[in-house]
Amino acid sequence: MGLRRPILISVCLAVLLLPASAPAAHSVGTREQIAWVRRAATNFVTDELAGNGEGACGILNAPLRAAHRGRTCAQRLDVRLAKILHERGGRARLRAQQRAIASAVVLVHGNVASLALGTPLLNGSNHFVWTENCWMLEG
Repeated sequence: MGLRRPILISVCLAVLLLPASAPAAHSVGTREQIAWVRRAATNFVTDELAGNGEGACGILNAPLRAAHRGRTCAQRLDVRLAKILHERGGRARLRAQQRAIASAVVLVHGNVASLALGTPLLNGSNHFVWTENCWMLEG
């Protein structure tokens, strides 16, 4: 009986640690690159949850930050975020996405990275590009 307890504790710890480490094992890139991509994605979703279009724009690649039809990036995102946050379940979807980022698979190849999430961060694939000395969401 004295041996069962340490084995049971070891098994419980292994089960608790497995889900957090298993997806990360499939990520490609240095530990720092993977962490930076996840941080950029988390910052983007955090700004979305706060309704902060200007903050979210700061994580977008330069072509996406450009003004279109006389509207700044922040103005466009503020409108988009107001719709999302007022939709039934919109805030809950963003929170779920924010939680999923921590264990999402990240693939880094040179100056391009992708984040495997079930839903897009913006309007398409979750691609990031290394530019301006940081990872910027490309689309």
